[in-house]
Amino acid sequence: MAMSLAVVADIGGTKVLAAVVAADGTVLGQAILPTEAQKGPEVVIGRVIEGFRLALDKAGLGVEDVVGAGIACAGLVDVDKGVVVTSPNLLGWDRVPLRGRIEAALGLNTFLANDANAAALGEHRFGAGQGSSYLVFVTVSTGIGGGLVLGGRLYTGAWGTAGEVGHMTVEAGGPQCACGQQGCLEVLASGTAMAREARRRLEAGGTSRLLELSGGHPEAVTAELIGRAAREGDGLAREVAERAATYLGIGLGSLVNLLNPEVIVVGGGVSRMGEMLLAPARATMLSRAFPSAIQGVRLVQGSLGGMAGALGMASYVMEAVQHSR
Repeated sequence: MAMSLAVVADIGGTKVLAAVVAADGTVLGQAILPTEAQKGPEVVIGRVIEGFRLALDKAGLGVEDVVGAGIACAGLVDVDKGVVVTSPNLLGWDRVPLRGRIEAALGLNTFLANDANAAALGEHRFGAGQGSSYLVFVTVSTGIGGGLVLGGRLYTGAWGTAGEVGHMTVEAGGPQCACGQQGCLEVLASGTAMAREARRRLEAGGTSRLLELSGGHPEAVTAELIGRAAREGDGLAREVAERAATYLGIGLGSLVNLLNPEVIVVGGGVSRMGEMLLAPARATMLSRAFPSAIQGVRLVQGSLGGMAGALGMASYVMEAVQHSR
């Protein structure tokens, strides 16, 4: 049994999702706990360990029944050293030796990966990218991240930072991004960018159902509300969504030219807009990519939702253990 099961956790800004996963992607036990990120690394590590134990208990298993543990975490991760260098979601995390802490607590071989890389692997192995060898995963939510599966294997680059698609420049001299650069895909096409653009238009006198949905407070507008209003036919919301989708398509066209993937999978909360986001992004992507590169490329919504990172991390763990033997 130990060779076919892994216990994994996906650390988010608000919750820790822990699960026991089989080699075929079946989830045998699952636990969700609040991250309590504002309380610092020690509390979050404690939540991860607690999540692992709860997931194992729900599966009726012990640590001796799994081959190892895996953790997906947003931010800059030193995979070789098992260290979270920094994370935008976790307060006070500066070179936290997460792998060592988990190994000491559970006595399990532990593996660490960036959350978008884990989600890319999840969609490739178990989700919308099954059967492909060359996949680009783009997560569109508060920010924009990504992961690459090339030749059937996760590609992380020379120093583990490959796949940061959110910080491609898509508009030279554009608005300043949180990373310090200007015109990044993230600052123009993320959920945060959509909400900011909608608020700007409302404050400039635009009329929209968004005012009603936000209780008359433009500052309360979110990407989720924009998607809802757009589905109801609201013109301003549709324009905001299409603007973001067009910038997304510009970025995707560049990725097609650079990487020649078979499939691009879009995940994250904003992807729930479905074809409202993907159709204009696809049209722009087609117009920007080389005909020889775009031929046959599929642009699809992710199918695993919030489980993509956990399922990908399970695959990561089991494949790493197998290759080490």
